[in-house]
Order: sequence, then structure tokens, then C-alpha cells
Amino acid sequence: MSEGTRLGLSIVGAAVAMGVLGDLMLRARPWGLNATLWILALVAAAGGLALWRRVALRGEGRWLIGPALFFAAALAWRDSATLVALNLLALLVALGLAVCRARAGRLLVAGLLDYARGLAAAFADAVAGSVLLLTRNIRWVEIPRDGWSGRAAAVGRGLLVALPLIALFGGLFAAADAAFAGIAYRLVGWDLRELFGHVVVTSFWAWLVGGALRRLLVAESAPPRGEQRRFALLGIVEASIVLGLLNALFLLFVLVQLRYLFGGAALVGASADLTYAEYARRGFFELVAVAALVLPLLLLADWAVRRERPAQERLFRGLVGSLVLLLFVVMASAVQRMRLYQLEFGLTELRLYTTAYMGWLALVFGWFLLTVLRGRRERFAWGALVAAFAIVGTLDWLNPDALIVRTNTARHAAGAPFDRQYAASLSADAVPALIEALPSLPEAEQRLLADRVAARWSAPERPDWRTWSWGRSQAWQAASTIEVTPRASAVSER
Repeated sequence: MSEGTRLGLSIVGAAVAMGVLGDLMLRARPWGLNATLWILALVAAAGGLALWRRVALRGEGRWLIGPALFFAAALAWRDSATLVALNLLALLVALGLAVCRARAGRLLVAGLLDYARGLAAAFADAVAGSVLLLTRNIRWVEIPRDGWSGRAAAVGRGLLVALPLIALFGGLFAAADAAFAGIAYRLVGWDLRELFGHVVVTSFWAWLVGGALRRLLVAESAPPRGEQRRFALLGIVEASIVLGLLNALFLLFVLVQLRYLFGGAALVGASADLTYAEYARRGFFELVAVAALVLPLLLLADWAVRRERPAQERLFRGLVGSLVLLLFVVMASAVQRMRLYQLEFGLTELRLYTTAYMGWLALVFGWFLLTVLRGRRERFAWGALVAAFAIVGTLDWLNPDALIVRTNTARHAAGAPFDRQYAASLSADAVPALIEALPSLPEAEQRLLADRVAARWSAPERPDWRTWSWGRSQAWQAASTIEVTPRASAVSER
């Protein structure tokens, strides 16, 4: 057999094994330790195949294996649904870029379009790569008829012929004799619907893994082409008008609204028709939208504006730089609004994660000034990706749900109300902090919250190790210290 066929058969074997493992482990919900172990097995299988078949992995994508393993481990660390979604997204991005750039290619010096093309190629290969693996990369005529492969093929053909006949005659015998029917049912009494479900899940994961491994080990990785300026849509005059007017608009907004932007509690108290909710909500999310829209606009301007002389380049950079600086003032105002809103109404997931998103935008805009505005656009995408990974990793470390409980408990100690219903609705990550907060609450609130936590987070009688996570384990342990009232016990049993 040729080396390509051997490698293709090895990938098929690894994909089938990962499919079976996926059916055994990933069917259990919610994901926890099972997802972490499956990702570890996938990385081990890819690395083992690369070593066995001597496939060199010299691309910069291999550096993303570390972050991918961290985010995989975070799935068995935290329980918050929002945080799990962020970890899954970061994991998929890291694995996708690793698959398309592990053999060859660069990530530190590559454009946003290169990242997008790489992720799109990795996704397309995961979906359709197994077709090419089975039809193009494996030359079935090369497989010898003797040896283990020939015998395995013969066994497979024999089973394909024998199984329908066994089913036919076995069904007739079972219909003819009740005792035989009982024996046959005990031997092969499978639930066809459940069996079909196992086949579908196994095939699904095997198909995706086969396509991804083909991309990693067989398909050639095209080197990044960069985001070179192919044509110019605007000259410096048109760009100066657009950027100049935007600067004027931003400056006017900052100047006119300066007292409103930074007035805070004093302004709210002095305005009869202005509440904290109007001050923070109506301003914060609009300002977040402004910050999010400015980034692609500036990247597009850098790509599309023609600068033929150094003076034009300096003018362009000055206009863009001043717009970014004004945007930092607007973002600071947004953060100030949210801080006031949190002081008055407490912390929630939406408020915390939106603030974290603003933090990422601040890092990205700072990196924009250091790279794109200095003519190093090809380094921008890597820094933005690293900043995103850092923000998600920081959230994992902070434990947002526990932080929400501690923040709102501190507000309650200062005389602010405590939202028991919202606190009890948080994930398992919040439970230890909730138990610690109970003594600071009024007795009636303590009992209601304790009953709700005990009813929701009492350890199951037969826990499934596949769904284990550190957050749920800590919640079960903390909830076990609560003395449950009869009513809460009844709720728990239901």
C-alpha cells in the first residue's frame, strides 16, 4: 500500500474510535469531565498519528494546542452556562486555527481574512473532509486481499450477508416458539430506537473527526496570503472628510454631554426625570454598540483608503488616532455608567459580561494603535485573538457567578436590597458563595434561599461521572451542609 492509503486508513481507524468514545461520553449532559477527556483523547490521537505516520507539524498553529487544552479543562471547571459557551467558542477557534495552521503557515503575522479563511476551511473539512478521505485519499484497490486487512474485509462481507438471514430465520423461530422467543429477546433484546441513536451519534463524531484529521494530516495548508491592499475605494480627500466628520461628531458628543457622561450620582439626583436605569441602561448599551461598530470601520478604512505620500499617511493616522482617543473617552463613560448602575441595582451576568466585552474592546483598540496605525496590520489579528483568550481565561479564574453573589452581598451589608430569586437562579459556581452569604441575610430570607439551594443542588443519588465538574461538585458539597425543611425536601424529591 502507498503511504497515503496507510495514513488514510489510520485516520479512519482513529475517527471511528473517537466516534465510539464520543457516543459513550458526550451523550451525557451537561458536559463536564466527559468533554474535557474527549478533547484530550482527540489531541492525543492527532499527535499520535502525526508521530506514527511521521507527519511534520511545523506551523504556528501548534502553539494553540495549549489554549485549546485549557479551555477544554475549563469545561470541567465552571458550571455557568454563559462561561461554558465562551469556553466552547474559544476551544473551537483554537482547534480550528490549529488544524489549519499546524503543518505549515503562520498566525503571528497573518490578517483577519487569513484567520477567517482558515476557520472556514477547518469547518468545511470537518463537515465534508471525510468524503475526500474515503474517495480520494484512500485507494481501496491497493488494500491487499491477504493479511489482516483482507481478513477483516472478508469478515465484514460475511457479516453483511449473514445478519439479514439470521434476523429472518430467527424471527420465524421466535414466532413459532414462545420459549425460544424469550431466549432470543434476552440475547438480542435491543431497543432499536436506542441502537439507532448510538449509531447516529457515533457516526456524527467519527465523521467530524475524520474530516478534521484529514485537514491536519493530509491536506496541504496554504500559506497565509496576508491582507494586502488590492484596490483603493477612497482617496485621502474622501477619507479625510469621512474621518474628520466622525471626529467632529464624537468630539461634539463628548463636549455637549460631558456633564451627563461623568455627572454620575450627582447629576441623577439633580434631575427629576432621570433615574439610574435611564442614565445607565439608555447610555451604556448604545455606547457599547458605538465602540463595537468603530473597530470594523477603522479596519476597513485602513484597507480601502489610498495613501500615496508620507503626508497623506500622517494625515490619515492623525485622524484615525484622534477618533480612537475620543472613543476611549466614550468607553470610559460607558464603564462609569455601568459602575453606577451596579452600585444602585447590583451585579448581574449581563452587566458583568458586557463590561468584560468592553475590556476586550479596550485592549483591541490599544493593540490597533500599536499595530495597524503603525503599518503592522498583519500582527493585529493575533493580538486580538490573544486578548480574547485572556479575557475568557480571566473570567474562568474570577468565577463570575460567585463574584456576582459576593458583590450583591456586600451591597446588602451596606443597606441595599438582596435579590434572592436571581441569586438562587445562578449556576452551581455561585452555591458556595451563597452558603457563605446566608448568615448576613435576615432569617426569613436565609430559610427561603437555603431551601431553594438545597432543592436545586442536592447531590444526585447516582451521579454520572461523565457530567462531573468542579463547580457542580463544590455545589453539592456546600448544599449538603444545609438543614433542609420538610417542604424543601419534598421539592427536592420531585
